[in-house]
Amino acid sequence: MIRPGKMMQEVLRSIFKKPATSKYPAEKLEMADNYRGKLKFFPEKCVGCKMCMKDCPTGAIVIVKTGEKQFQAQIDNSKCIFCGQCVDSCFKKALLCTSDVELAQLDREKLKVVFQDESRPKDCPKQ
Repeated sequence: MIRPGKMMQEVLRSIFKKPATSKYPAEKLEMADNYRGKLKFFPEKCVGCKMCMKDCPTGAIVIVKTGEKQFQAQIDNSKCIFCGQCVDSCFKKALLCTSDVELAQLDREKLKVVFQDESRPKDCPKQ
């Protein structure tokens, strides 16, 4: 049991210390270099080899052909463990780990992201 005198000494000492917590919602977090956050896909670089799909340990990435030499990526961030294996296996550098850490959602469906080439005409059917 802590004696009251020792406890009061600790209380007085902590009054003059800086808080140990961060001001996260008010101030943006600065992530370290090479932080593995949310994935970003560049469809113009993708050649459709699907190595990222094959190397993903959780099956969070699906590459779909949308046209002649055009691909889209469907990334399920609820399955992703942010290991970066897909980024390492993509020899065309079509995938990139960003420093985005704000992924909290109440609905799991909102964590599914589809990246597609914006230059593709809107009337092209999806396959």
